[in-house]
Amino acid sequence: VLDDEETFKILIATDVHLGYLEKDAIRGNDSYNTLNEILNCAKTNKVDFILLGGDLFHDNKPSRRCLHNCITMLRRYCMGDSPIHFNILSDQTVNFNTTQFPWVNYQDENLNISIPVFSIHGNHDDPTGAEGLCALDLLGASGLINHFGHSNSVERIEISPILMQKGNTKLALYGLGSIPDERLYRMFVNKQVTMLRPKEDPDEWFNLFAIHQNRSKHGPTNYIPEQFLDDFLDLVVWGHEHECLITPTRNEQQLFYVTQPGSSVATSLSPGEATKKHIGLLRVKGRKKMNLEKIPLKTVRQFFIQDVVLADYQDLFTPDTPQVTKKVENLCHAKVTEMLEEAERERLGCPLTPEKPLIRLRVDYSGGFDTFNTSRFSQKFVDRVANPKDIIHFLRRREQKEDIKGLTHEVNVDYGKLVKTTAAEGLRVEDLVKQYFQAAEQTVQLSLLTEQGMGKAIQEFVDKDEKDAIEELITYQLEKTQRHLQARGVTTEQDIDTEIRLFRDSKKNTTEEENEIREAINRAKAHRLERGDNPGDKDISDDFADVTMDSDEGSVPFPPPTRGRGRGGRGRGGRGRGRGELSAMNMKRLQL
Repeated sequence: VLDDEETFKILIATDVHLGYLEKDAIRGNDSYNTLNEILNCAKTNKVDFILLGGDLFHDNKPSRRCLHNCITMLRRYCMGDSPIHFNILSDQTVNFNTTQFPWVNYQDENLNISIPVFSIHGNHDDPTGAEGLCALDLLGASGLINHFGHSNSVERIEISPILMQKGNTKLALYGLGSIPDERLYRMFVNKQVTMLRPKEDPDEWFNLFAIHQNRSKHGPTNYIPEQFLDDFLDLVVWGHEHECLITPTRNEQQLFYVTQPGSSVATSLSPGEATKKHIGLLRVKGRKKMNLEKIPLKTVRQFFIQDVVLADYQDLFTPDTPQVTKKVENLCHAKVTEMLEEAERERLGCPLTPEKPLIRLRVDYSGGFDTFNTSRFSQKFVDRVANPKDIIHFLRRREQKEDIKGLTHEVNVDYGKLVKTTAAEGLRVEDLVKQYFQAAEQTVQLSLLTEQGMGKAIQEFVDKDEKDAIEELITYQLEKTQRHLQARGVTTEQDIDTEIRLFRDSKKNTTEEENEIREAINRAKAHRLERGDNPGDKDISDDFADVTMDSDEGSVPFPPPTRGRGRGGRGRGGRGRGRGELSAMNMKRLQL
């Protein structure tokens, strides 16, 4: 595809995670340096626009330093006198429905934009609070980016494309910001997700879709299968997955292509992050001509990871060998040194690459081996690696569990190892909660709350700093369960246990369960506001993920393509519910 007046040139990047580890003395500037490189690349290649696939920011409430750096770079690279060579034909009040300036920034007479940036939100920088705002909306209100793909309803999602035209090339840009995977999966199954198409000549458009969800399967419904997406699409830009698989792959069932650019900074020391990082330069001409050029990022810190299984080195040592721990440590030292030498060779001739690489050695010590002091080991490399505190990661293969039916003693489950291992691989809080209770013995299982509810409340507490979320969920579930038991007329202790278990199991993975979780988090929000913890008085925004996206309002229907600059407002109703006093009924085994 040649560069001419008929060809769209689009720079594609996802998961920039701006502000990641910004307080780290060594890695603090990594995300900023890479965004600077991405924007500079866009300017050098004279692209028509930049498309970001979510998670521009690592934190839901970016620091002042983070916002300042982001705004500075966007102003430096994306504002100027260079002309824009494409037009927008769709109704922009529908496309940009989260702002009081519902039109693309380069058409604002008060702004001088040379490279428009279009971005959906991710799960890290998702809209929260009563107003449903996110950090992208701050950039949008200042005219620096165009935030699109925000759905205001959980009942039905209608995705209206931004219709663009350059010469005779017509491009329909679809976007869907991050939504909890289980919910979106269910909405697809129930046919509650609609991708609207232009009324006139729908087959003449190149259809590009930006999405930010799990692509790999993390559970039965904790991902979005590619075949859920419409088959009229031409290219899907898949954000959220950090492994760089940017070369477009064809889905043989739906006949579209998928590109997964991956993250531009390593946010976990897992194998997927070790793949070389790239961004994409997409060229689109006409209906069928497409080319995606891979552009390697030069400012990304090198990352090398190796696995060592000690049981495979029987020719060197066994668990019974004298001073075996010292010999294991020497082996690990040699492996780390090899990776450092490889990093140095690769870095030759690349002055933009940071000097100290990330090194991770995963050591499987199953079979009777002992661990050694990792802190002492790391001191040997403190001046050579960027992550001296966590070079070594010890793990063991999960042992086969004994048949314990009929036994009353506790199973010795190493929860510390379980949580430590999975957390290091970048799992979410709710995944850790679920794994904890899957591995736990019956006597320490939740008997009143569901794992999903507990996981969501803990996620709100940890990720969103919602201090009342766990307490409110427990209180709300107590009230509902007590009312249920009173209505059933249950009185004996044994019947209470049975009825509680049945009542709890009946709600698992249902809409009722989701509604209860949202109501509890709504209560937590209300109590925080009652206490006077108004986020408007702080330098942060309100945080209630998912809650603010819930509304009975339908999405705005897709109108005929126009170029008006109308603006409209949306009202939002409030919901309240009184708190009942707890009865004296015997509620047993509320265990966290």
